[in-house]
Order: sequence, then structure tokens, then C-alpha cells
Amino acid sequence: MPGHTLFSLSTEQAVLQLRANAEQGLSTVEAVERQKQSGFNQLTEAAPEPAWKRLFRQFQDLVIWILIAAAVISGLLGEWVDTLAILAIVVLNGVIGFLQEQHAELAMSALKKLSAPTAKALRDGVLQSLPARELVPGDIIEIEAGDNVPADVRLLKAFSVSVQEATLTGESTSVEKEADVVLPAETQLGDRRNMVHMGTILTTGKASGMVAAIGMETELGQIAGMLARHELELTPLQKRLAKLGQVLIGVCLAIVALIFALQVMRGGSLLEALLVSVSLAVAAVPEGLPAVVTITLALGLQRMVKRKALVRKLPSVETLGSVSVICSDKTGTLTRNEMTVKAIVTSSKSYQVTGGGYAPRGDFYQTSDSTLVDDEALPKVARTVNPETDLDLRLALKIGAWCNGAQVAPQSDGDGVWQVIGDPTEGALVVAAMKGGLSPSARSGEITYELPFDSNRKIMSVVVREPGGTSLYTKGAPESVLARCDRIHRWGVAEPLSEDDRRRVLASSISLSSQALRVLGVAYGPDPREPGSTDLERELVFCGLVGMIDPPREEVKTAIATCRSAGIRPVMITGDHPATALAIAKQLGLTTGPEHLLAGQELAQMTDADLAGVIHDISVYARTTAEHKLRIVRAWKSRGDVVAMTGDGVNDAPAVRAADIGIAMGITGTDVTKEASDMVLLDDNFASIVSAVEEGRGIYDNIQKALVFLLSCNCGEILLMLGASLLGWPAPLLPIQLLWINLVTDGLPALALSFEPPEPGVMNHPPRQANESILSRKLGIAILFQGLLVGLVGLLAFGLSLRHRPDDVDRARAMAFCVLVYAELFRALGARSQTLTLRQLGFWKNPHLLLAILVSGLLQVSVAIVPFTGRVFDVPPHTWSEWGTIILLALTPLIVVELVKELRQVIHVDHVITPDGVTS
Repeated sequence: MPGHTLFSLSTEQAVLQLRANAEQGLSTVEAVERQKQSGFNQLTEAAPEPAWKRLFRQFQDLVIWILIAAAVISGLLGEWVDTLAILAIVVLNGVIGFLQEQHAELAMSALKKLSAPTAKALRDGVLQSLPARELVPGDIIEIEAGDNVPADVRLLKAFSVSVQEATLTGESTSVEKEADVVLPAETQLGDRRNMVHMGTILTTGKASGMVAAIGMETELGQIAGMLARHELELTPLQKRLAKLGQVLIGVCLAIVALIFALQVMRGGSLLEALLVSVSLAVAAVPEGLPAVVTITLALGLQRMVKRKALVRKLPSVETLGSVSVICSDKTGTLTRNEMTVKAIVTSSKSYQVTGGGYAPRGDFYQTSDSTLVDDEALPKVARTVNPETDLDLRLALKIGAWCNGAQVAPQSDGDGVWQVIGDPTEGALVVAAMKGGLSPSARSGEITYELPFDSNRKIMSVVVREPGGTSLYTKGAPESVLARCDRIHRWGVAEPLSEDDRRRVLASSISLSSQALRVLGVAYGPDPREPGSTDLERELVFCGLVGMIDPPREEVKTAIATCRSAGIRPVMITGDHPATALAIAKQLGLTTGPEHLLAGQELAQMTDADLAGVIHDISVYARTTAEHKLRIVRAWKSRGDVVAMTGDGVNDAPAVRAADIGIAMGITGTDVTKEASDMVLLDDNFASIVSAVEEGRGIYDNIQKALVFLLSCNCGEILLMLGASLLGWPAPLLPIQLLWINLVTDGLPALALSFEPPEPGVMNHPPRQANESILSRKLGIAILFQGLLVGLVGLLAFGLSLRHRPDDVDRARAMAFCVLVYAELFRALGARSQTLTLRQLGFWKNPHLLLAILVSGLLQVSVAIVPFTGRVFDVPPHTWSEWGTIILLALTPLIVVELVKELRQVIHVDHVITPDGVTS
């Protein structure tokens, strides 16, 4: 294929061979045509497991086979009605399990599609973000440090690029790449320095290139058997529940064996005792619990997506409920990430820029100092400036425009809204330059070399060849840029940089930062003699400061307050100036003063023990590096806290990976950070983290609710059968009745509890302990208590009917049968919460549960009143007085449970949660 040999061609020849356009990219029409020919850029997955195999798997449990054997024995003895009914229920139960599993897989598949990677491609002359699967050969794309390479790509430009190719070549160290080399046709994969391949990761630098091959035509795609069928990942919770199920099976079988022995000793039929015991064993084991848990997780994850949080790893759902600390970046997470340049300070003057957002409309005003004035008041107190005639201002805007990888363009819907493709900070610089008449698309010259931003250097530079010569342009943190300067640009001339100049620049930087502006310094240098040198950024000329505003998100202040009421400690970690960080933190209610702030320079001088000792007192960290973030996470974890950590850049990946919940930014985050994360914020918003924690708590609560409901139902059936055996009574339920109860009560109602929204007040109690058992002592007592209630009303119904009609055992069984079913269905309403009453929750808040109860209830009514089903289940017609008794007894467990909740609320003493998460 041509794509596999482009490394042996020059960049110009490669572009011609694929009929591409390096400046404009492909047109949308051409891209569609090529996609028809080449297909989508995706790897072929193995065929999914056939449906018949998944259906057959529902009948592989030992107890099911025992039940089928018992049904066959019944048939051989002439009990054909029982045989057919039991087999029908077994098949129906298997079909329901199959549908539940199918629903869970579809839900998880939908979530997987949401996390599909994206790529930045040049289409119709505009850089666009589009799904990586839509790339076609000939597309021009841009990639930078932290990105996964989305296809096999022939590099056209590369600046300090190195790539991790271990997935293809096994080489553990990164490989340097360059675009301009032409290699022999026989060059092996690991030596193709002008190519990057699908599945590899850009570890440093920035590049543009042309897609050479996609999908199965890539080098990765041609590795045989590289992608096996994805198996659904079991969470630690699901594994613990599986072990719990094994214990319950053992306990249930022991009780069932006891009941079998008691029934035989009472003189009952051996076959009847066997059928009853086997049916009770089937009913007692909560075989539907794994499906309920999986669906609860899947539905919860879908609810999280609606709240802009995509969980990539299922175990994270459990961990979310235990989060006690959230360490968050500032820009874009706590703030709106809508950067707008508001102030520019040069050596000679101060300016303020009007206009907001990314629309390139606004004016420049000269002000007396760096103090901001409302845009409306500016014309009264300042005069306008023409950037085209002000040399110092024009140079500052020009440097910002060149040190840039972002593009600004109006949205395609034509509503006048402009958007940024790329980093919002760089987008703000582009917009400011466009306001000053410096459109990047109209500039003359080209970038010949680039030193990308580095979190340790805190600056980035480009070497630009222009008609008037070649220059180095630099932007970054003011103190970092200033440290590399020995001159200052004043009135269009480079002069020596004095100590007074340095003090004035730093004072202006602090002044702007204290007004919640993010501040960058800009500088330039002479034509570098050795463009490949790593020591270019020295002896520079300082040109000025650029201050941009990124206002706090309005919803974040409420989210932080919610964190405090939930016993969660919010912490800001940013690379911005301490004054900027402190100003934003105060606005958000994160802190009240500088005593809660720690700068990266101070942190670097601390030992890990010192940091762990003071970390509880610090709410804001400024001027931090990737290493600082990692140390902060480890310090919190050393205290036993469960830590969530946000990140976007490749340097954040170690801290994100080290956290209990690593959170990547969905908009600005690099692929490497996303791969290292457990969760991706689709809107880069701190409030979405808090929403995810709330949903995580709700998911865990719903699993516990389903567990309590299922086990107490099963417990009630066992206690009913055991109580009757101990009293010497006949078996109060027939095998087919036991199986039917298991079908109508353990199926739809338990599943409907998955749809229960998080309880009111779920964020008003401290985080759950990470090592807390899913079946706590408190829940165990609730299961026994509610199971006892259900068993007692069933036993009471059976006993009252026998007392009234001693010779009519079938009627007594029918009474116990109906009371048990309705009691468990009514009790599902109370299972919505262990603490809140139905009145407090709102009767209509979970319509899925009401529908499930209605459907199951109507099925039970049909069993009781339809003549044919009545004969199958041995249920004679009830009188009106019997129906009254059934309803009254069936409501009793729900009423008692609700009254107990009311009583507990009356005598309960509320715990007060302090901002630090301490209860008192």
C-alpha cells in the first residue's frame, strides 16, 4: 500500500502521492468520498459471543439443573401440570436473566463509544476536532505531547518530537522523530524517523503530518490477533458479592436440608419434600443479584454521562462514594476556561482591552496603571490607542500571536459565536492580536523550530523566519521569562534591563494577578545560530505582560459548599501566580486568607513528612509542577484519605494515576492523561466531579438497597417454611409457588431499584469508609428484621386459614402464597431508602418501580382469579373477606418498616459536618 512507503519520499512527494493539500487539508466532500473507499479508521474487533450461547449460560447453575431433574421426575410420576409449570418458570427466569445481561452490555457499549478518541484535522482550511474514526488517508492532522497517534502518519513538521513506540517495536525508550529526512525503502519499522504510527504516544514536542494509513491498513492493524473480544470487567464489589453469594448458598442449602428432614420426619411424601426443598433452594439464592448490580452500575454510569462525567473504569464507581479529598486544577475546572485578554503592560504604558469571549471585537485604551476599570467606564477615564502605530503594544500582540497553536473561527451555524480550536489561553492571545489588526492568517513568515511548553521551564518559544529576518519569540510565566532577559523593549528600542525594571515588572505582575488575571510574559531574542539547541531562551528582550481573565464558574461555589457538607475537602492546585490563585480561591469560598496557600517554591523545600504535617491546613497550591502534584496526592493518601485528582497535560499523568480517582479533562486533556485516568470530565467542570461523587454514592446505595430487598425476601420465604416445619404444619408453599414468588418479586422490582435517583441528603453525610463491607451489621439486622416480618405475615395467613378451614390446605397455601407476594411487592416501596420514609422520598419519584410493582401485582392477580392459572398454581378463588385479609397482612411489613423509620428520625441526633469533614 502507498501509505506504507511514504517514509521513502520527501514531504512534497508524499503529499502529491496521496493528492493532499498541506495548507488547506482535504475538503469535506473529498473526505466523504475517501471514506467510502477506505472505510472508517478503526480496528476490526472479534465477533461477539452468539446470543444462543449467552442464553444457554443462564441455565448452567447447579440448582437450575437440579430443578429441571426434579421436574422430569414429576413428569415420570404423572404430575404433568407441575412439570410443565416448573419448566416454564425456569425458561422464563432464564430469558429474563438473558435480557438483563443484554441490557447491561448495551449500556456499557454505549459508554465505550462515548470515550472514543478524537483528532485535530485540517478540513476546508479550518482546524477541526473530529472523531478519530473519521480520519481518511490524506488528512492533515496536528498532534502534540500527550496525544495518542490516531493513524499511521507521515510527518510534515516536527518540533522536538519523541514518541513512545513500545506497543509496536518493544522499545522502552522514546524515539526522536524528524520530518525532513528521506529514508531508504527497506528501512525497518523501528527506524522510520519520519513516521509516527497508530497506537504510539507522543511524549514530547508538537507535529503536523499527513495520514498515510488507517484502520486495519496501519502497522498496528496488521499485527495478527492484536485485539481480543472485550470482556466486561468485574469490579471488586461484584467479586465481593460473588463470594457473598457462595456463602449464602451454603447457608441456604443447610437450612433447606433441615426443612427437607423435618418434612420427611413429619411423614410427608419424599418427592414432595424434595421438590419443595429444591424449589426453596432456588428461591433462597439471589441469583438475580449479579445482573441487578451490573445494570445498576451501567444505569448509574449513564446518569453520570448526562451530568458530564464519563467513568472509564467500573471500580471507580465504588471509590467515588469514599472520596474525602478533591484536588483540582484552577483553569477551566474551577473557572470557565473562556480566556479573554483584559490588560497589557509594556515597559512604557498600561493598556486595557475591551470585549469578551472569542469574538475579535474590542478596543485598546491606555490607562494610568494596571488597575482594571469596567469596560463601560473606560471611554470616560482613558483614551483609545491604535495598536498599529504603538510599537511596544504591537510587538507584544505579535509575539502572542506567533507563540501559538490555537485557531479562532466563527461557528458553522452562523449565529455570530466564535470558537477556539486548541488551548483557550493561546486562543485569547490570537483574539487580542486580531483586535489589534494582526490576523494570524494574514501574517507573513513561518515557524521553523519550536520549543514546546514545559511545566518545569514554564515557557515556550518559536523560531520564526520573516521577510525581515529570523527571530525567537517566547511567552510564559512572567518570572520565568524575566529570568531569561537581559534587556527590555522601551519606545521601540531594546535597552539594558535594570533591577528597577525587574521590580516594576514583577510588581505589575502581582497587581494583575491580585485582580484574578492570569498573567504571561512575552519576550523576543535574536536569530538563533543553532535552531536545534536546547539553550536558545537566553539573553532575551522583555516586551511586556499580558493579563487575561478567566472568571470562576458560577456553579462551582455551590459545588464547593456541597463538598463541605458532604465531608469532602476541596483543594486547588494551579500553576498560576499565588496572587491569582488566592483571588479566585476567595471568590469561590475555598479559603479566606494567604495562611491557607502554599507556593511551589516553598513546597519544594519541604520533606514529605513536613508536607504531610501541614497538608490539612492548605487549601490552595500555586506555581506547582507535576512533581509537586504527585507529592500532594501522596501526602493526602498517607493520612488515609481517598483522593480524587484532576489533570490535563502529559505531566499530570503520574499524579492522576497515583490518585484513588484520577480525573482527566475531556476538552483540554491529553490522550495520555485520559488513558491514566479513571474518569473523564466531558465539560472540564469541577461541579461535574461533585455530581459524579453524588451519583457514585447513589449507585452504591442502590446496590445495597437491592441486596437488602432480595435477601430479606429470600429470608422471609425460608423463615416461613422453617416456621411451619417446626410447628409441624404442612409445607405452606408448593414448589411451583416458591418458584413463582422468586420470579415476580426478585425480577422486576429489584431491577427497578436501579433507577432510584440519589436520595435527598446523600451529600450531607461523611464519605463511606473505603474498606466498609457491602453487607454491614446494620444492613444484616435490617435483612433479618424485614425477612422476619414477611415470614410472620405469611405464617399468620397460613395459620389463620388452617384454623378457619382445617381440611382445606390448598386454600391456606393460596393465602400464604398471595400474602407473601404482595408483602414483598409493597415492601419494595420501602426498600427505596433505609432511613427516609416513602412520604419524604416522594411516591412518584421512581416510576420504573411503580410500573414493576404494577406488572408483578397484575401477574399475581391473574394467578389468583384466572381459572386455568388457578389450577396450575393450586390457588382456589378467594372470597372478599380473604382478599381483605391478604391486603391487610401484605401491607403490614411496609407499615412497620415505615413506622420504624419515623421513630428513628424522632430519636436520632443529627451529626454536624464541619468544613474539614469532621463529625461532632
